[in-house]
Amino acid sequence: MIYNNRGQLKIQQMAFMLMAITLFFVLVGLFVLKINLSELKQSAGTLEEKNALLLVTRLANSPEFSCDNSFGSTKINCIDADKVMMLKQRIQNYDDFWGVENIEIRKLYPSSNKSVECTLDNYPGCEIIKIRGGQITPEYSNFVSLCRKESFEEKAEDKCEVAKIMVSYKGVD
Repeated sequence: MIYNNRGQLKIQQMAFMLMAITLFFVLVGLFVLKINLSELKQSAGTLEEKNALLLVTRLANSPEFSCDNSFGSTKINCIDADKVMMLKQRIQNYDDFWGVENIEIRKLYPSSNKSVECTLDNYPGCEIIKIRGGQITPEYSNFVSLCRKESFEEKAEDKCEVAKIMVSYKGVD
């Protein structure tokens, strides 16, 4: 029997070309998939950041924090410092209520250049109200009015200061 070596060589060349083309398209597909996944991670990070910033504003306007009508009219981004100090004492009831790791309110103006954490003993002569303890970064924050009632010459007077509410956000992993 005489074998056609030339025909076998052509079949082998065709098989190698098909394998090479398949490998090429698999590599191109993996490259495209990697690009799409990185874009997806980036958009998820952006969405998480937007949610955190909206959460900060929502916290400032939530019934547990907001001034409501306590100071004459409805105010947006107004935090009642007296309410917050009472909430600080009962924070264990709100462990997963807001979905944040830490909440901190820091007075900015008028500034006394000291970083004293608020307790019931030193309130209102303090600068920082830590509602939930721990490390906090000002990454997710919003400016608010921090208002309280103060007694002056036997009259209740409203006192508002500029503050910043900061949260450490518990993102979805």
